[in-house]
Amino acid sequence: MAGDLREIFAVDVTAARYVCAGCTHTDAVGTLMVWPHSPGLVARCPHCSDVVIRVVRAPGRVFLDLRGSVRLEVPLEGG
Repeated sequence: MAGDLREIFAVDVTAARYVCAGCTHTDAVGTLMVWPHSPGLVARCPHCSDVVIRVVRAPGRVFLDLRGSVRLEVPLEGG
């Protein structure tokens, strides 16, 4: 999932922290459990297994669904 997210964001999103909408578990995006065999990538919370992020690629675009995350905190360089 890191490669797909790198195309969308100018920073390494795997270091960003999410808050799961289902159980409020907080951790780095890189700790999410990824199921790559769906129509896209599905990243689930390692604590409750709820879907946190979905990434679907289509010709010329990427669909990013973050509704399973209450918040995404992205660290910035020099901050």
